[in-house]
Amino acid sequence: MKAIVFDERLRFAGNRKKPVPAHGEALIRVTMAGICNTDMEIIKGYLGFHGTIGHEFTGIVEAQGGRSRRLLGKRVVGEINCGCGHCDLCLEGLEKHCPDRTTTGILGREGAFAEYMTLPVGNLHRIPDKLTDEEAVFTEPLAAAFEILEQVAIRREDHVLVLGDGKLGILCALALRLTGAHVFLAGKHPAKLAIARDQGVSVVLTKDLSPNSTYDIVVEATGSADAFETAMKLTRPRGKIVLKSTVAHGAPINLAPLVIDEITVIGSRCGPFKPALKALADGRIDVKPLISAVFLPEEAKKAFAVAKNRNTLKVLIDFRNK
Repeated sequence: MKAIVFDERLRFAGNRKKPVPAHGEALIRVTMAGICNTDMEIIKGYLGFHGTIGHEFTGIVEAQGGRSRRLLGKRVVGEINCGCGHCDLCLEGLEKHCPDRTTTGILGREGAFAEYMTLPVGNLHRIPDKLTDEEAVFTEPLAAAFEILEQVAIRREDHVLVLGDGKLGILCALALRLTGAHVFLAGKHPAKLAIARDQGVSVVLTKDLSPNSTYDIVVEATGSADAFETAMKLTRPRGKIVLKSTVAHGAPINLAPLVIDEITVIGSRCGPFKPALKALADGRIDVKPLISAVFLPEEAKKAFAVAKNRNTLKVLIDFRNK
């Protein structure tokens, strides 16, 4: 089968072995996949992953191991963390923190940039009929944005700043806007900021942020290790910083302001798929303007080169055309 592989170099492989679903797993024919900033970090050495990369996908279930057949032939998206199912964290519903977990295309499990992949049936969610593959492929990163609402109580009177006008930053701003809070998105690219502005988010160029302004909650989604200090400067005393960036290489940071201003720092990554799918299906969040380009799997190197461009948002890989 066709796949996009990283093994010290990014390459297209046309002869990868088709996976076989284990008991309780589904075999999924991938239809669409999205390049994420985490994929970009993996090819820089993040987590030392080698194999088929990619974790944002849509697909069709072609086979299921075990007795259940409820998803056969259905279009699905899938949660990417696969826990052991037995440890205390898994039993609490925190599979994404299982010490023995695998994570699609990131940690110990082959990814979604392939014609076929496997995932536990319990990780899968049906795609509403009204959603296209191009829209539904945003479910995983949009769920990561909704995770903030699982971790932080946001009030209508709160002033919330999202730093970073990339894919995740825009999705975070659009998800947080639904709370009715005063949400601002800061970035360096007017065209990207306009996507959020057109859906009701207040926007500002990073260079125009007032050094005297502080926010109740600051979401750091720049993809840069240096942005944490900016977030600290913009958070009010006893405010909260939500960290979304995962980068291969860190930066030296002065943590004294966290102590002085008693700021709470919250790490945040994968999130709930149901509210993300509902927001997409209800039309409350429009992701179509975030699609910058679509490539075939054979064009992997070109696709990643385009994804690196600072003016690019989401790049998709289309596995439907064989």
